[in-house]
Order: sequence, then structure tokens, then C-alpha cells
Amino acid sequence: MIHSLFIINSSGDVFMEKHWKSVIPRSICDYFFDVQRKVSSKDDIPPVIATPHHYLISIYRCQLYFVAVVMTEVSPLFVTEFLHRVVETFIDYFSECTESILKEHYVIVYELLDEMLDNGFPLATESNVLKELIKPPNILRTIANTVTGKSNVSDTLPTGQLSNVPWRRTGVKYTNNEAYFDVIEEVDAIIDRNGATVFAEIQGYVDCCVKLTGMPDLTLSFMNPRLLDDVSFHPCVRFKRWEAERVLSFVPPDGNFRLMSYHIGSQGIVAIPLYIKHNISFREGSAGRMELQVGPKQTMGKHVENVVLEMMMPKCVLNVSLNPSQGKYTFDPHSKTMSWEVGKVEPGKTPSLKGSVS
Repeated sequence: MIHSLFIINSSGDVFMEKHWKSVIPRSICDYFFDVQRKVSSKDDIPPVIATPHHYLISIYRCQLYFVAVVMTEVSPLFVTEFLHRVVETFIDYFSECTESILKEHYVIVYELLDEMLDNGFPLATESNVLKELIKPPNILRTIANTVTGKSNVSDTLPTGQLSNVPWRRTGVKYTNNEAYFDVIEEVDAIIDRNGATVFAEIQGYVDCCVKLTGMPDLTLSFMNPRLLDDVSFHPCVRFKRWEAERVLSFVPPDGNFRLMSYHIGSQGIVAIPLYIKHNISFREGSAGRMELQVGPKQTMGKHVENVVLEMMMPKCVLNVSLNPSQGKYTFDPHSKTMSWEVGKVEPGKTPSLKGSVS
């Protein structure tokens, strides 16, 4: 399966490497650097690069390249998913995944990689299982380990590893039992000047925070599950029941986890809960004006929270000077992307963004 992992920063330096089988020299990354030099953008780097004796499978996250080296033919999506899981684990442990943070926690990073992969095959990738094996870093534990010479690795095997539900530890007890579900949707849409949706696709996620005593068995149903396409589930979901009844039945992990992701194509699109009105006047070579308005389409149900609006600007735009009535905005002159963090959109309020474009 996976022989080695190289972590490369944006400057092209390999600052961390891990080998599970035979040691593969860093020179294998030269094939990756050759491809990197030939493309104009990091997004154009192919996820799989074939070399005479190896395959390089990479992802780009947190301004870092994670390059896995395999010697046999494997499913690229399998390796890609594992790399994303590695990044998510680092973020869960250290709050962020940067070169300086990983260097600061070298020991814990290598301990995590040792537990997540066994002889090249994924073993323990669930966050709550890993936290039983390897305690998250804090100042007191770091000082105690330095003085006593101990490591963060537990002496006992997590109880969940020996059961039929390895994603959940046994003996979980809470004084207050609670479960939270967050639905996060990314809408890729084209909207005309009248505010009507010309084209739209939705990529959605259901993130959970479950703190329940014992071994709970939960059921989650949807109003119209036929709209959901290209679904991906956490291993705790009973897939056969979903196929038969379109109902999610699962024994959840303890703590935070992503229950599922889904896609809604343009054919099955439903009404977007927000409307957007825009008025843009711009000519190449001269300054222009831009005005955006966002508001809720319906007053029933939950409010839409943490709204972020991203807009691709023409390549000739050099800068924008805008005044938001709510939230804040940023403009990236390299990618020509304007991002407006609107926040919570309440009924009766229409946040606006006005200003000049040059």
C-alpha cells in the first residue's frame, strides 16, 4: 500500500518524511517538482504522477503538499482519502496544520502516523480512538513528559478497537446527553441580474457533535432524500438500510465527526434559501461600481448562519474598494476572488456590499 509520505512546503522543501516499509530516498520527489514547474497553478498538478517504479499521489491542503509514494497499483481515491484524513487529524490535534506547528510537534506527528498506518495499510483513523492512544498536546503534559521521559502513547489498547464498533469507545458517560447536527452547504450558482437562478449545484456536509451515554443507536430521516446524489457516509452508517429505506441508522462516534457528504445536481435543484441581487457596471480599463444584496427567501424554519459569498472577478480587475453593511470582505488579487463573510442572515434584514471596482 503506502510506502512513504513526504510533506512539502510552498517553497519546495521536504521538511518531514515518514517511511512505513523500505526507506525511499527524497530524490523521488524530483518527479513531483518537475511536474510542478511545468504547470501555472497548484490546482493543475495531477493528483497521480507515474514514475518508472513508483506512483506519487498528492493533495494540497493548508499551503502544504502531502505526497504519498506507492509501489503497487492501488485505488488513488483510497490513498487520497487517507491523506485528507491525516490533515484533518492534525487540525483536530493542533487546531491548525502549518509547517511551524508540525515542526513544533514532531514527536506527536510521528506517533500519529505510526498508529494511523500499519505496514502501509490504514489502521486507526478515527479521532476518538486516536485520542485514547495518543493524548493531545498541552503545556502540562509536555512538561511532565520532558521531566519523566514518558511519551504520549497510551500503554493500553483502546477498548473500541476490540469491538464491532471500533469508532466508539466503551463506557462513555455524560451528565448531560446532547447531540448537535450542522448542515453545511456550498452552492455554486449563476444568478442573472434579476436575482433568478440560472444554474446551481450544491455540495453538502452533515457535521455532528454527539455526547451521549452508553451505546446509542440513532436514526436520521430527510424530507426528500431522493434529491441527495453521490452520497458518502461515515463507516458507522448502515448502508443497507439507507439503500432500502433512505434512512440513516447509525451508532455514532463519541465527539465530533462528519456523518455524510452529498451532492445535489442542477437537475434536482431546490429553492436556495437565500436570494442575491447584484448591480455591476464595469468596463475594462476604467473604474466601475458594484452593489450586492443578500436576503432570506423564507421566514419559516431556522435562520441561515455563517454565510460566505465568493465571487470571481474578471482578470482585468486589479483592486476593489467596498463597504459592507454587515460582516467583512477580502479580495485576492492573484486568484481575482472576492469573499464576503456575511454571517447570520435574519428575516427583515438585507445585508449589502457597495463600492468601486478598478
